[in-house]
Amino acid sequence: MSQLTVAVLGTGIMGSAMARNIAVAEVMRETAPAMRPGAAWLQMTTVGPDDVAVLAAIAESAGVLFYDSPVSGTRQPAESGTLVIMTAGPASGRELVTPVLDAVGSRTVWTGEDGAAAPSTRLKLVVNSWVIAVSNAAGEIVTLAKAIGVPPAQFFEVLDGGGLDLPFLRIKADLVERGALSPANFAVDTSGKDAHLILDLAREAGLRLDGMEAFSARLDRVADAGHAHEDMAASYLAGFSTSTKTS
Repeated sequence: MSQLTVAVLGTGIMGSAMARNIAVAEVMRETAPAMRPGAAWLQMTTVGPDDVAVLAAIAESAGVLFYDSPVSGTRQPAESGTLVIMTAGPASGRELVTPVLDAVGSRTVWTGEDGAAAPSTRLKLVVNSWVIAVSNAAGEIVTLAKAIGVPPAQFFEVLDGGGLDLPFLRIKADLVERGALSPANFAVDTSGKDAHLILDLAREAGLRLDGMEAFSARLDRVADAGHAHEDMAASYLAGFSTSTKTS
C-alpha cells in the first residue's frame, strides 16, 4: 500500500496506510487529538521500528489505542480484502479493531500487545526481505535464461510441482517476460525504501546482509533511471548496461 491515503475505517477507528513515515506522523498529529478517548489507530504503513515508537507516542498523548498493523499483500489483495495483517496492540481494544481487521484482510496474525515495540513491523520487514529477494531472483532468472538461449518456460518446467516451485516467483517472472511493469503491485521506490529499512534494522542487530545490500543497490539504480513507479520486478533492468530496456 503505497499511496498517501488516510481512511476512516469505522466508528472510533482510524487507519493509516502511507508511503512515508513523515506523512503518517503529520496526519496523526492533526487527527489523533480529535478522536474520542479509547479510540484506536491502526498503523498500517511499513516504517522502521523507531518510527513506530514515535507514532505510538503521538497516539498515547491523545489517549488513543495504538496498533502496529502492517499488511502483507499488494494492490489486488488490498482491493479484494484479502490482505494478511500483522497486528500488535492492547488486548483491551481487540473487540473494537477486530471487525475492521476482518474487513480489510482475510487473516490477522497477532504478534503481541505492545504496538510501540513494533513486533509486527519487525515481522513485516522479515517478510519483505523474502519478497524483495524472490522478485530480484525472478528478474535475473528470466534475463539470464534469455541471454544464454534458454527458454524461461523450460526453467519453470523443471520446477513444476516441486519444492522449488513458488507462485510468487512465477508471477514476477511473468511480469518481466511480458514487460508488464505498470501499474505496479509493489513499486520500485516503495520496495527500495523497505530494503533500506531492512538494512538499517540488520545493522542495528550486528548483521551484514550482503544479498539485501545488492538488491537495494539495484532498486536504487533502476529508480534513478526513471523506473521508480514501475513494479519492483523492474529491478532486472539494472543488469543491463543501461536501465532502459523494457523487454
